Amino acid sequence: MLGTAMALAGCAPAPTAAAAEYPAKLLAWPMATGEENVTSTIAVSGTFDGKLRRYKGIGDGGQSEDQDPVFKVADGGTIQNVIIGAPAGDGIHCSGSCTLRNVWWEDVGEDAATFRGTSRSSTMTVEGGGARHARDKVFQHNIQGTMIIRNFQAADIGALIRSCGNCSTQFQRTIIIENVTVTAPAKALVRVNANYGDTATLSGITIIGDSGRKINICERYKGNDSGDEPVKIGNGADGTNCRYSPSDITYR
Repeated sequence: MLGTAMALAGCAPAPTAAAAEYPAKLLAWPMATGEENVTSTIAVSGTFDGKLRRYKGIGDGGQSEDQDPVFKVADGGTIQNVIIGAPAGDGIHCSGSCTLRNVWWEDVGEDAATFRGTSRSSTMTVEGGGARHARDKVFQHNIQGTMIIRNFQAADIGALIRSCGNCSTQFQRTIIIENVTVTAPAKALVRVNANYGDTATLSGITIIGDSGRKINICERYKGNDSGDEPVKIGNGADGTNCRYSPSDITYR
């Protein structure tokens, strides 16, 4: 059983050869090497290596707002080789720049991870791993900075990433998605706020099981800071907010 705060530090390994060959083939979902029942949020600074143990036990497993995260990562921190089971609360919170490497969400609760960058230079990088069963979205970009998702796979999701549409303080946000595979069902890959100047740049996208091409690649919204639901105002590449070409998307 884990207490309120665990701070682990160490050195991050280089990306594996298997990750380097992605997306030539989907990587197999890992088997957990053990399991930890989490009763309160684990605070991480430096590098936390879970050695592919499963962490679960926070929240109700649903979409209720304001659930606690399983992990809270300090600015500059890294989480790697972790499986997050259910219930998983609000997944992972990144307080500034962080790296999530080879992290696997078996059943996304409220969100898989939320980026709370502290400045325009903050960067959250998701490298490898995957997520399943996200009724709403996998990743949430809430504050400032750049969120990068690469060599990742997702299945049965609402959206892969959403720029917060109704946060009380809004910013221009940057999203970069590289070498990502999404397996239907899904509604969208990216949702951005056009009125705040958000940009989403996509390349190397593979979509599986969507012969009717119903999954939207990039949706544009008019966001607000009043808490109201944002209004969808467009969809598809426009060269401004949604940046990709047909050659960046492959259907299988």
